[in-house]
Amino acid sequence: MKKFLTIAAMIFFFLFPATDTGFARGAGSEWDILTKEVEALYRAGKYDRAVVVAKKALEAAEKNVGPDHPDVAESLNNLALLYHHQGQNARAEILYKRALSIKEQALDPDHPGLAAGLHNLAVLYAYQGRYPRAGPLYKRALSIYEKALGPDHPDVATGLNSLAEFYRVQGHYARAGPLQKRALSIYEQALGPDHPDVATSLNNQALLYSDQGQYVQAEPLFKRALSIMEKALGPDHPKVALALNNLAILYRKQGHYAQAEPLFKKALWITEKALGPNHPDMALCLKSLATLYRNMKRYPEAVPLERRAARIRAIQR
Repeated sequence: MKKFLTIAAMIFFFLFPATDTGFARGAGSEWDILTKEVEALYRAGKYDRAVVVAKKALEAAEKNVGPDHPDVAESLNNLALLYHHQGQNARAEILYKRALSIKEQALDPDHPGLAAGLHNLAVLYAYQGRYPRAGPLYKRALSIYEKALGPDHPDVATGLNSLAEFYRVQGHYARAGPLQKRALSIYEQALGPDHPDVATSLNNQALLYSDQGQYVQAEPLFKRALSIMEKALGPDHPKVALALNNLAILYRKQGHYAQAEPLFKKALWITEKALGPNHPDMALCLKSLATLYRNMKRYPEAVPLERRAARIRAIQR
């Protein structure tokens, strides 16, 4: 499964009070403040702390406006997103579905807020390899965004990026390529060349090239994505680890082991520091480094890494 070889960069829709959702706010100033704090912690990659604050925001919303208000759906979405980043996918799915149910009752069928919920649930399903469930949700979300926001909006680019990645991991490269290029063009025009979402799109386009053995085309995209992430998010952010790991995999595929090893080690260190020792991304990074050591015939170093990765995956089941 490709998940144990490369880590795709996905963009989620994080919903917070500044968003123009088109319905009246009612959850109160405390909820407003808490939700903005959650968003800031999420952007900084501080997921554990963000979960604590997100739970408080959800409690505040339910207390102030009842269980079926769109503000409650926003808090449910945000908490679900954080659970997904922590590898707690069963919890995330329950909350995403509840949030989506609230939105379907409260919003028009072509409302962007509904599309956000559809997209995030699709990302979760795709991450789990549940592609028949993910595909229709991705397509419906993208259709809503294009209709509601126009063809050149960044949210449309996010829908395109995710659908392209959905096709890539299944080997449908001809479908993925045009979507990925369109997404990157929209991001660069709308957000500028140094935005983290541009880096995400570059990373995923590089993965598409790498999967097809087009390493010369992939390398500069991986490097540019890494540079943007480091500058925009700081050197110890989980997305920087992702970019390092993917560049290292590219070097490993080409037999450039001396270049790959320090990048793998740095990615592993950042991931453990940021996400903890039992996060699913740790298993991915451990497996990547172990594969390098096997390629180098350094089997005594590979085996303990593989065993540790297997233990992490067993915890997540």
